[in-house]
Amino acid sequence: MAKRFVSSVASLGAGGSAIAAARRPSLMEWPGAVRPALIASVGVGAAVGSWLVVDTMLAARQRPGILVRRPAAALVATAATILVVRVARAVVTPRIEKSGRVHDIGFTAPPESSLVSGGPDSVVDYATVGREGARFVHTTAPADAVQTVMNTPPVTHPIRVFIGYDAAASPEERVGLAIAELRRTHAFERSTVLVESPAGSGYANPTPADVLEIALLGDCATVAVGYGLLPSFLSLDRVAVAAKTQRLLLESVVAEIRALPEQSRPRLLLYGESLGARVQQAALDPAKLTTLGVDSALWVGTPGGRAADRFRAGLLQEPVIVDNPQQLPDPLPTPHPQVWFLEHDGDPVVRFRRDLLHRRPSWLATQPRGRNIPHDMTWAPVVTWLQVLVDTLFATQVRPGDFDSRGHDYRADLGAVVCAAFNLSVPSGGPDRLESTLRALEVARAARIEKVTP
Repeated sequence: MAKRFVSSVASLGAGGSAIAAARRPSLMEWPGAVRPALIASVGVGAAVGSWLVVDTMLAARQRPGILVRRPAAALVATAATILVVRVARAVVTPRIEKSGRVHDIGFTAPPESSLVSGGPDSVVDYATVGREGARFVHTTAPADAVQTVMNTPPVTHPIRVFIGYDAAASPEERVGLAIAELRRTHAFERSTVLVESPAGSGYANPTPADVLEIALLGDCATVAVGYGLLPSFLSLDRVAVAAKTQRLLLESVVAEIRALPEQSRPRLLLYGESLGARVQQAALDPAKLTTLGVDSALWVGTPGGRAADRFRAGLLQEPVIVDNPQQLPDPLPTPHPQVWFLEHDGDPVVRFRRDLLHRRPSWLATQPRGRNIPHDMTWAPVVTWLQVLVDTLFATQVRPGDFDSRGHDYRADLGAVVCAAFNLSVPSGGPDRLESTLRALEVARAARIEKVTP
């Protein structure tokens, strides 16, 4: 009886403490019954786990073999769970990849411009660019957008190269196609070449390219090479092949630029967002960015973890790290900073990392708190890790044109931050016009995706 009493007290105490911690706010708002479900799960899990541990330790005095049997049973249960998850993924993955290959109704026809992949004379079959590639190559900044922001028409049509995962069987072949497309479109004759690292699904955020195309009056080229068709959270096992793809692409682009006379070489810019940022950083030696010839690099919403820590520790120059455009240095430093990070203080993708399980993070240990980090959010072992994990699922809740500088949604910040990071200028009144134009372009893209009238 005493043993059961002790186990029960420990169970109730652990469950109650876990429930109290889980009731605290986290970084994102959760819909419906998600938080009550997590609170209940955490409470039950803590109670059951505590009871099993205490009961096992007390029972071991009389039955030493229990120290082997119960952990063994737990390992079997864990292995069974892993097996079920892998089987479920094997079933779901082909369906997700199939949907990633299907073009939206508004983008079924190939582009009319020969200066984008999949258009006339392209070495890339339009069918292979996938859903995300079709959206990207079809939506270069239109002439009226340039005129609205810059008070002058574009000087040329921008170039966008996108090589989809299905375009070839290996990273080497995909990069070869990208270089062939850049040569075909005379991309290296433009003033600027932007290498954008897409997310796992192939999603390449068009907004940075929009800003570049508007500010440079179309005199630029953007290239992205896909490495998969699955959402980023299902693409973590592809980081190595994705990094290899980026490394090969960067090396090839740099070789093309260095082959040109020095006075006619384009500026080389880098951009990665979310998993794309992690992948691009994994492809680079941070100490060799300057020797590589990179003019500026902007990484947005980089997932947290030791890989991100190591990359930053290896940078030779102090990076500019901002939560929002209000934190941009004014005036910009001279010489122009090479590396820029845009990261919301309250972005769970940035904040989530394994050591949240057992270590209080600095962003919850200091005052004042960063922007959008709740004042009463506290840290508790395991519980906070679970909260921030759930936060990542709801970190990007977007409506076209409704820009919100919160969580993993950076659309409201990109206009100003891209201009600062890439050293772009717009005329007086241009920043406000740029912001409204970017919103209008996003609404127009969404209308084509949904096939409705904007």
